[in-house]
Amino acid sequence: MDKKISDKVIGRLTLYHCILSDFIKENIEFISSKQIATRLNIDDSQVRKDISLLNNSGKSRVGYIVKELKASIEKTLGFKKEKKAFIIGAGNLGSALAKYDNFMNYGLNILALFDNDKNKIGKIVNGKKILDIKELAKLKQELNADIAILTVPREYAQKTAEYLLSANIKYIWNFTPVVLEVPQDVQVWNENLMGNLLQFTYNI
Repeated sequence: MDKKISDKVIGRLTLYHCILSDFIKENIEFISSKQIATRLNIDDSQVRKDISLLNNSGKSRVGYIVKELKASIEKTLGFKKEKKAFIIGAGNLGSALAKYDNFMNYGLNILALFDNDKNKIGKIVNGKKILDIKELAKLKQELNADIAILTVPREYAQKTAEYLLSANIKYIWNFTPVVLEVPQDVQVWNENLMGNLLQFTYNI
């Protein structure tokens, strides 16, 4: 990216991308900031501000060309740049993520799953093999994987994270309900499922 874009803007841009994909399926050529804003229940001035970061100019009284705006978002957010990943923990959540083929549309290529359960090792999930966790360091080096998607049980999260660090994994997408202790040069994104649920249901 040429410009530093905040996490909140990135989140909104990915939602805009979903809307644009729907418009393409419906063979709609143009879209306005107001149409996007209405679907997401936000102010259309915010949509225009976000889109201005993409250097994509709309047409007066017409809006944005859907395919061009979608391509601009993909280029800015690096959808086309392949990011190789391993899933650590082949339980229900890890297996579900392995079955989610849409990750490839965003450049995320899940290469394999890892576990220490002998009953799971060797099985195939959506074309991806479950491997022994002991093989991770070797495979990381051979395949040049960038990201570890951590889905192990809570009690094993920190210990597994330390094992990932020893294998020189620098990016961890953490689905466990644990705040990991890692060095400053390691990036962790915490997917706070319970926190999101509580935000959503707070006023119910």
